[in-house]
Amino acid sequence: MTSTKEDIEISYSLSNEFFELWLDKNMHYTSAFYEYEGQSLEDAQEAKSRALYDYAELNATKTVLDIGCGWGSNLDYIHRRGIKEAHGVTLSSEQAKWTSDRNLPNVKVFENDYALHKPEQPYDALVSIEMVDHVVSPAQANQGLAVELYRKYFNNCAALVKPGGLFAFQSILRNRVPRNRKDLEDLKFTADVIFPGGLNARLEELVMAVNPSWEIIEMRTQRVHYGKTTAEWLRRLQMHEAKIRETWGDQVYIDYERYLVTCVKAFANHWSSDVRMKLRNIVIGNDPL
Repeated sequence: MTSTKEDIEISYSLSNEFFELWLDKNMHYTSAFYEYEGQSLEDAQEAKSRALYDYAELNATKTVLDIGCGWGSNLDYIHRRGIKEAHGVTLSSEQAKWTSDRNLPNVKVFENDYALHKPEQPYDALVSIEMVDHVVSPAQANQGLAVELYRKYFNNCAALVKPGGLFAFQSILRNRVPRNRKDLEDLKFTADVIFPGGLNARLEELVMAVNPSWEIIEMRTQRVHYGKTTAEWLRRLQMHEAKIRETWGDQVYIDYERYLVTCVKAFANHWSSDVRMKLRNIVIGNDPL
């Protein structure tokens, strides 16, 4: 990964109590999937996990690795839905502890880099939700290395699954570039201060990079869904302004409000989007039905 453990700690280990104030009750820090008007954030996050579980074709006989498992939100859904064994990897010490403290049946979490994870047996499937933005840095993208590094990521992932295994993959995307200096500064702030070392992929980069290890079976973008998600995060953050300023300081509140306001604008103005893919590990001459 390009993002270091120190970068990840900045992004995700500020305080579990802080994130509890404005994320959903199960601590998903990724785009929800809104199925109908007026759906709650909690229900929409559950719908996201359900869609990814189905993409990975999981059941009580399968094994799965969640790459960048966060606070174990998706692992919690997987175990409730049914799984033989589920593992998660994260570089955040706070997230790893939180997930371990859940004591989920048939679930283990590892605090390490996914590329260094060595399972005893390959998994039936993989899930990764918006972790890939930690694979390529802005400097590397400017050097034209993005597709090469994303391909290395997808090849590494392919080595973790059985031949023909499935990968339920979700990623934030960067699309158009704003023309206003203030908007550009806000996007740069989000990258440099909130998620140092990270960069959102472009859709065409991911489509090129899945080859030669994976075939895209299904793909859908969900820009509007992430816009709704970040707008709800912002609403909840603002509800707790006084507590955040008192507990973590004025600058933390100022920074996170700026970040979330920028996210809402980015999805509304097509600067950013989100994609969900169902990928199958390529096995030549052995096409499943």
